[in-house]
Amino acid sequence: MPVARVSVALRCAAWAEALPRGFVARVVRAVLEDRKVGLRRPAEVGVVLADDPFVRRLNRDHRGKDKPTNVLSFPLDAASAPDGARPLLGDVVLAYRTIRREAKAEGKRLASHAAHMLVHGTLHLLGFDHERARAARVMEAHEVRILRRLGVPDPYRAP
Repeated sequence: MPVARVSVALRCAAWAEALPRGFVARVVRAVLEDRKVGLRRPAEVGVVLADDPFVRRLNRDHRGKDKPTNVLSFPLDAASAPDGARPLLGDVVLAYRTIRREAKAEGKRLASHAAHMLVHGTLHLLGFDHERARAARVMEAHEVRILRRLGVPDPYRAP
């Protein structure tokens, strides 16, 4: 059975202390398995665990918003991968201070909120969005189901 490769780049040392080893890969793989991605041919997802200034620059340069955000996704066209190559679905980037601040404000564990942002970002790589109400409901339902399987409480319910 093909296995998804999850490449993690650590650009903020605080993440190494905040998340258990293997956490990021486990969460991203849970999304891919749920959506049945990579069953025939293994896929790859890149994750960047970054600080807020890095994410702010990306957000400014790619979305025209000069502020940090919790998660950014940069999907690629996996269908364009050469035959036999592992398709790269894209990259998910998390901002440490923003996610830590949101988790504290919402009374959530940092790892739970980070898991939610990883699931959310990975679903974006797979074409999900939340621009319209119906699309948002569909995306949120996937998030809640995947997070439940990972033992993470529903992020849309008050703790």
